[in-house]
Amino acid sequence: MTERTINSTLNIHFWFHLLLTVLAILGPFLFSWYLIVPAYAIVLLQFIIFKQCLLNATHDLNTEDDATFYSTLFEIIGFRPDRKRLKLFVRRYLYVLMIGITLWWQIGLGKAPLFF
Repeated sequence: MTERTINSTLNIHFWFHLLLTVLAILGPFLFSWYLIVPAYAIVLLQFIIFKQCLLNATHDLNTEDDATFYSTLFEIIGFRPDRKRLKLFVRRYLYVLMIGITLWWQIGLGKAPLFF
C-alpha cells in the first residue's frame, strides 16, 4: 500500500466540519427526529446536487483519489480505508442509515432525544 498524505488544512473550518460530523453521528440520540431527519436529507441533497460536501472546500480538502472528510479523519488516526468504498458508503448509505436509526430509536423504541 502506498503512503498517502493528508490533503486538508487543519483550520477552524476543519474543526467546525468535525463538530458537525460528530453531531450528525450522535444526532439520533441528541435531537428530535423532526429536526435531524431534514438535516440528514439536506446532506444527502448536497451530495446529489453538487456531487460533493460543500464544507470540504472551506478547509482545502483535496478530493482527488476519492478522498472525503471521513477518509481524511481515518487517515489522520493512521487507518487507511478504501477511499472509493468509503465515499460510496458515506454519500449513498450512511445518512439513509442514520435516518433509519433515528426513526427506530425515537419512534420505534419511544426514546426521547437528550436535548430537543
